[in-house]
Amino acid sequence: MRRKVHRRNKDGKEHRYFSIVESRRVGRRRVVHRTVVYLGEIDDTQQAAWGKSLEVFDEKQQQLATLSLFPDDRRMAADAVDALQVKLGEMQLERPRDFGGCWLGRELWRQLKLDEFWQAQLPAGRQKVPWEKVLRLLVVNRLLDPGSEFRVHRQWFDQAAMAELLETDFAVAEKDRMDRCLDRLLEHKEELFQHLRERWQDLFATHCDVLFYDLTSTYFQGEAEAIEKAKRGYSRDHRPDCLQVIIALVITSEGFPLAYEVLDGNTSDAPRCAVFCSTSRKPMARRAACG
Repeated sequence: MRRKVHRRNKDGKEHRYFSIVESRRVGRRRVVHRTVVYLGEIDDTQQAAWGKSLEVFDEKQQQLATLSLFPDDRRMAADAVDALQVKLGEMQLERPRDFGGCWLGRELWRQLKLDEFWQAQLPAGRQKVPWEKVLRLLVVNRLLDPGSEFRVHRQWFDQAAMAELLETDFAVAEKDRMDRCLDRLLEHKEELFQHLRERWQDLFATHCDVLFYDLTSTYFQGEAEAIEKAKRGYSRDHRPDCLQVIIALVITSEGFPLAYEVLDGNTSDAPRCAVFCSTSRKPMARRAACG
C-alpha cells in the first residue's frame, strides 16, 4: 500500500487530496489501484479544515485525549496544541472492520430494550459469554449481512467490529455456542412478540385497529423425516411433489410483523383467521374458527 496524492488547482490555489491505495495486478502489464482509505483534503491554505482531530487512548493516564493531525511534509502551526504529525507515506491498514452498520444494529437493539429482555429471559450462568451477547451478534448479522452461523464463525465476525461493541473476544462467535443459543429461544417466542409489540406502540404511539393474516408455504427437498409438520398440501411454490410447512404471519396495515406460526403442511386457508384486541396487553393474535 502507498499514499496517493490527487492535485487540483482552483481559484489560483493548489488543493491536495490524499488517499491510501493498494496496488493490484490484473494482467501482465496492467496494475490498478484500490482505494483503501480516503483521507480527504490536507492543504496549508485550509488549515482549519484539514486540522482534523483524532481521539486516542492514553494507556498511561487511562483516559482519552484529542490530538490534531498534520501531514509530515508541512510544518505544524506554532500555536498548535496537542498536535500529532502524521507520516502518510508510512501508514498501514491492518485488520479493517465494518463499524457503522454494527453500531447502528447495537443502538436498535438498545432502543427496543432487547438487551434487558434477553438478560431476564436468559440469565447469566456458568458460560463464558452471556447468551444475550451471542444473540445480539446473530441478530446484527441477520440485519446487515445474513448468513449461516458457520459463516459468522469463519468469516463475518473478523470483518465486523462486533468484538469491540460487545466488549468480548472470539469466544462469542464459537459455532457450537451460537447453535446452543438458538436452542434456547423458541420457548420465549410469545414473550418476545409481546415485548416487541409494546415497544413498537411506546415508540410510535400506534394502535392496531386492523390486522392482516396471511399464509404462505415453503417446501423441502428431501425426505424431511425428522420434521413432524412437513406434509404434502396445496403448494404455492408449485411443488406438490415435495413435503412442505405453512407459515402464518400477522402484520399491521403498515406491514409491521406482529406474530408468526409454523403450521402443518396440509393446513388449509379457510378455517383460520386472526383475532386481535388493540386495547389489550394480552397475546396479540390467536387462531379462531371462521363462521
